[in-house]
Amino acid sequence: MSAAKKFDLVVVGAGGAGMTAALTAATSGLRAIVLEKSPCYGGSTARSGGGVWIPNNHVLRRDGVVDDAAAAATYLEHIVTTAARPGDADGAALRAAFLRHGPDMLALLERETPLRLGWVRGYSDYYPEAPGGRPMGRSVEPKPFPAGVLGPLRSTLEPPYLAAKGGLAITQAEFRWLNLAMRHPRGVATAARVGARAWGSRMRRRELLTMGQALAAGLRVGLERHDVPVSLSTPMFELVVEDGRVAGVRIESDVLLAEKGVVLTAGGFERDDTMRKKYQKEPIGTEWTVGAEANTGDGIRTAQDLGAAVRLMDDAWWGPSVPLPRGPYFLLAERSLPGCVLVDVDGKRFVNEAAPYVDAVHAIYEQADPAVPAWLVFDQRYRDRYLFTAKGPRQPLPGSWYRAGVAAKSSSLAGLAEKIGLPASALEQTVARFNGFARTGKDEDFGRGESAYDRYYGDPRVKPNPNLAALVKPPFYAVKIVPGDLGTKGGLVTDERSRVLREDGSVIPGLYAAGNTSAQVMGRTYAGPGATLGPAMTSGYLAALDAAGAL
Repeated sequence: MSAAKKFDLVVVGAGGAGMTAALTAATSGLRAIVLEKSPCYGGSTARSGGGVWIPNNHVLRRDGVVDDAAAAATYLEHIVTTAARPGDADGAALRAAFLRHGPDMLALLERETPLRLGWVRGYSDYYPEAPGGRPMGRSVEPKPFPAGVLGPLRSTLEPPYLAAKGGLAITQAEFRWLNLAMRHPRGVATAARVGARAWGSRMRRRELLTMGQALAAGLRVGLERHDVPVSLSTPMFELVVEDGRVAGVRIESDVLLAEKGVVLTAGGFERDDTMRKKYQKEPIGTEWTVGAEANTGDGIRTAQDLGAAVRLMDDAWWGPSVPLPRGPYFLLAERSLPGCVLVDVDGKRFVNEAAPYVDAVHAIYEQADPAVPAWLVFDQRYRDRYLFTAKGPRQPLPGSWYRAGVAAKSSSLAGLAEKIGLPASALEQTVARFNGFARTGKDEDFGRGESAYDRYYGDPRVKPNPNLAALVKPPFYAVKIVPGDLGTKGGLVTDERSRVLREDGSVIPGLYAAGNTSAQVMGRTYAGPGATLGPAMTSGYLAALDAAGAL
């Protein structure tokens, strides 16, 4: 065995949380290294929408948004405690640390990397009507990032889970209006702008990155500028413990010693079938997630071997998803647009289709017999108007979907019900009742369209409710819906300094956790767009500051 290599901080995982931890360590004077078992860096961050939810930050102020720290604290406490279940931890200290230090973390990112961020105007908090919620939103996202800045590092950036066709670079703010390209002048203008930008990029041979690709790329360039090594294809095999303290990690035949500590940011366990079946409700598996392939729970299990406590292991960053033959598609706008209903195995609605995606899947599992699969039912008018899983309006659904049983089509609702195994009379009654709501503009069963969040992905040209339209034009379609996710959200219990705790609340010296390797500050809810990445990156930041003695 070769001699051990020494660092101040060893970070396991090169996603948003890990790269933020390493960047913070470097700017605090620590010698850090990042280990990543995948051949690519970026993890689930690079596969994400790239939004970052952090209240009261400098980007919001720069873009003219007046936020309020006290209101944000009220909002977060309200939604987390409302969603909590008996036995869940209080989490007040974690929330306070996130709200206090998140803005500083975001300022460090813009100061120490080439990333530039902007407010996603109007992208509502997910519960904007709750105390302290903001209908116009708190989320920020990376501005288009020139891939050339990466140089040779471009080839090892984790690909997005769904690449835009033709090299299009689309921001979150643009995604909303592209769904309405056939319906609204702003949709037309947005499509023209995105197309012109793509044409310009091709002419100049200048690739642009957006969303999570841009965020991960900017962080990686920041590490390069601060001479922080990132070792890819380097799995961690074991935590090294000396005198009761975590003192490093074992990788293959080497040991990396960490004088100040080890930070576990190796993602969740969404790709580990054994852990999912142990901790989560059936039906569950690894085939419906869009999380990174390398997220198999390594960091969580390794810390559990040292007596670390875990929480929220039954939960995830859920979202209704279509199990396409090539892999799951995580639905955002499609559920909110008028002219569709989500029904269970009995042909009945069971949730506000436009609800925050975590809530929609919670509703799937809360049924006495989980609604798996559910079915999103819509008519030809819906199909003529809107994008669906990146398929253009009026574009036929692929034949492979029908052959795989993912989609069905019929000239009548009864015929559609027969094809997907639902009671015909129940589906007809459900659609008839929903069509009545569409005419009056009021969803008397689930309140669809009453929240500003619902309306964000609605169609403003549809009156009186931008989320409701009758299903009247045959043929009718049904698309299979399963409980997909962006990753698991349960993991190691940490304190407000990201130190890993045992069941008795004592600290495991030298061990930190951040991101989806830790039990999330959001509890069983989801504050707004980017409420995965904002807390994940902040917890990585806090771990590094604590290791540097700066907290």
